[in-house]
Amino acid sequence: MGDAPSRRNFLRGRFAVRVPPLRPPWALAEVDFAQRCTRCGDCAAACPTRVIVAGDAGYPTLDFARGECSFCAACVAACRSGALQRQDGQSPWSLRAAIGDACLARQRVECRVCGDLCAAAAIRFLPQRGGAAQPLLDATRCSGCGACVAPCPARAIVVAEGSDVG
Repeated sequence: MGDAPSRRNFLRGRFAVRVPPLRPPWALAEVDFAQRCTRCGDCAAACPTRVIVAGDAGYPTLDFARGECSFCAACVAACRSGALQRQDGQSPWSLRAAIGDACLARQRVECRVCGDLCAAAAIRFLPQRGGAAQPLLDATRCSGCGACVAPCPARAIVVAEGSDVG
């Protein structure tokens, strides 16, 4: 997908650029994934944390509001079409978390639930004089698992491709 809206969307008055959906771990590049995926649902059925759901046109997408990805690779094992392929030493994806301005701590309300649930210790809190400790996300430690998304009471955390973290 490019940075400009398609001609069809432009003529229909849809000027926003569509962000590609989040695919299961070890998914092929979007074009190849869409060609290979049969939309059978086997990856979703195999997912023990149930974060893989049917999205647009039945293609599997991730819903971190349901939980986190444990990177167990059950989805890859269940994928008979080859749309999900795991190579030795290959990272499952380049997704990372981002903490938005709606974060309660950024609103000077004490909240550390995301840091408490981050097994990778990618989210830590810096003490602030006279206020709530502020979240600091270390992108190098973040696996993009989504464990921090669902428990956030302000829905301030997103996991996305190439997220600007901070």
